Amino acid sequence: MSRKSFSNFGRVLLVVGVIGLLVGAAVAPNVWERATGPDGTVAVVEMHGTITGDSATEVIDNLREARQNDSIRAVVLDINSPGGAASASEQLYLAVKRTQQEMPVVVSVTGMAASGGYYMTAPADEVYVTPASTVGSVGVRAVVPGSQAPSGEILTGPDKGSTSTNAEVRRRVEALRRAFVGSVMEERSESLKLTEEELSYAKVYSGARGVKLGLADSIGGIDTAIQGAADRAGLSDYAIVRMESPKQNPLSQLGFSANGQTASAAAANTQTTFDYQGVDTVQYLMLHGSIGAPSQEVKANESQ
Repeated sequence: MSRKSFSNFGRVLLVVGVIGLLVGAAVAPNVWERATGPDGTVAVVEMHGTITGDSATEVIDNLREARQNDSIRAVVLDINSPGGAASASEQLYLAVKRTQQEMPVVVSVTGMAASGGYYMTAPADEVYVTPASTVGSVGVRAVVPGSQAPSGEILTGPDKGSTSTNAEVRRRVEALRRAFVGSVMEERSESLKLTEEELSYAKVYSGARGVKLGLADSIGGIDTAIQGAADRAGLSDYAIVRMESPKQNPLSQLGFSANGQTASAAAANTQTTFDYQGVDTVQYLMLHGSIGAPSQEVKANESQ
C-alpha cells in the first residue's frame, strides 16, 4: 500500500471512529435507562362513587388499556363505591375477571365496596380493607315505575307502552341475585366463611369483620395493596401510574336527569311538550343505601 493510500485509509478510520463515538454517546443514556429503570409498572385504577353506565365504561377502558400496555404488570383497584346500576356492575365484574386472567389484580377498599362495588372485587387475587371500611351487601333491588299509557290509546301489542309486571320483575331480580351470589361464592370459595343463604342476606360488614368472614383478605391501605400487587408480579423495582376515577353524575342511571330532576319530573316536561309521558323502565340496582324512588318497589335480599 502506497503512502497516499495509507493516509486515505487512516482518514476513513478516523471518520468511522468519530461517528462511532457520536452514536455511542447518543445510545448510552437509553441503554443506561433500560439497565437502571423500573422492572414494570403497577396501574392504580379508581372506581369512586356510584356505578353508572358512563363511569363503568371509563373504568373498563382503563382496565383494557392496562392489559394492552406491555409495561403494566399488575393492577390495583382503588374502590370507594356503594354500587349502582346492575348491568354496569356486571360489566365491571367481567372486565376485572378478564384482567385478572392476564395479570395480578389487587383491591384496596379505601372507603366502601358494597353491592355492585363489591361485585367488581370478587375476581381479584387479594382484597385489602381498612378496619373501618365497608364491604358486602350482596343483593339486588328493582324499582318499578307506576306510569300507565293514556286511556283511549290504540296499541299495536298488549305490552306496548307498559312496563314489566311485578312477577316478571321479581323473576329478573332473582336471576340477578343468583348470578351475583353465585359469582361471589365461586370467586371467594377458598376463604369465604358464609353460607350461600347467609351471603344472600345482603348484610354489610366492617372491613375487620369482612376479613374474618372471608369477604376480604387482609387489613391494609392503598400502599400495602400496591406493594402486594408488585410482589405478585415479581417486581422489585416498579413505577406507579394512577388512572383516576371518572367525573360523573351519579344520579344519571338511577332515575335522575343531569340537573337533578327525578325521572317523573323529566317525564312531566315531555308530557308538557307532547301530551304524553312515555314509558318508564324498571331500574335494576346493585346499590347499597336508599334512593328517591316511586312508592312501588320490589326488593330482594336487600340489606337492612
